[in-house]
Amino acid sequence: MVDVAIVSFVQRQEASIAGESEVEMMIPLMEQAKSAVGLSQGDIGFTCSGSSDFLAGQAFSFVMTIDGVGPVPPISESHVEQDGAWALYEAWVKLQCGEIDTAFVYSYGKSSAGSLRDVLATQLDPYYYGPLWPDWYGLEALAARAMLDAGVVSEARLAEIAARSRANAAGNPHSVRGEVKSAEEILDEGYEVDPLRPSDLPAQADGGAAMVLAVGEWARELCSRTDARPVWIRGMDHRSDSHTLGVRDLTQSMSARLAGEKVGVRDGQIGNEKVDIAELHAPFTTSEHLLVEALGLDEGVTAINPSGGALATHTMMASGLIRIGEAAMRLGRGDGHRAVAHATSGPCLQQNLVCVLEAD
Repeated sequence: MVDVAIVSFVQRQEASIAGESEVEMMIPLMEQAKSAVGLSQGDIGFTCSGSSDFLAGQAFSFVMTIDGVGPVPPISESHVEQDGAWALYEAWVKLQCGEIDTAFVYSYGKSSAGSLRDVLATQLDPYYYGPLWPDWYGLEALAARAMLDAGVVSEARLAEIAARSRANAAGNPHSVRGEVKSAEEILDEGYEVDPLRPSDLPAQADGGAAMVLAVGEWARELCSRTDARPVWIRGMDHRSDSHTLGVRDLTQSMSARLAGEKVGVRDGQIGNEKVDIAELHAPFTTSEHLLVEALGLDEGVTAINPSGGALATHTMMASGLIRIGEAAMRLGRGDGHRAVAHATSGPCLQQNLVCVLEAD
């Protein structure tokens, strides 16, 4: 397998970015990610992006953002209608082919222009679920009720997750969640969508992220320009559960467990080594609980979502890529040696990607 490292990562997340189009929002980020390691678009072998036409409200909206990349002279480019973590996966596979030594990945989303919880209902089966128009929060509330009734989780446990996320997010300049609250204070909140409280739900944001990948010694040379350690992608896999919610067990995440096992994550370890950091794309407290269980993580050993995670700041179509970038950033500055990063897409953890990272 070709050694591929994350050598540059930048992000921008705000509660609302008004007065800027996606292109205007992303151009500074894209330039910053490349210039941080002294590269221009002409040095990049492959570019891949992730975004959603549903959020942008127009077909092929990503084409305009390519203009911000610098597509002339012609570049090798691709796009996924998915979180940027899947764009990263495509770029990683491209690098494995050995024809290029660098890749550029970016993704973005602006949720503030509409109701994200309603927009995401368009992902559902158009014949059986679509006509009922269940929103994103309502579906997760159904899963939460099933988990509570089955004894898989308790409301106290969900409140502890929410409190930890808020505490961790206090040190993250990109967080939009707000003040720190104790688990007891969160349990005093009224239900937003029974049995979920406001702190159990994602803090929606506008923004995006950009990342540069490189191979082998070239990656080490690029990292020397920023005094950061190369952070290597040691494995990546993604799996999907059924699109039909009625045939899934919503009290567990089989696809997350399988993806983790395929990259060597079992019982909270990578092989026989401990996981120092886990950045999990968990928009809801229920999501985080299921992911911790699926990957077998020990919260006494592994720092879970030290950034605050998607509960503190959720930028649709970029949160998964940001989880990978956050984990890489921490390893690069010496906060640990190994990390697990995760991304999800679809309702109730339908699709899951697990990425294993290791610093020099």
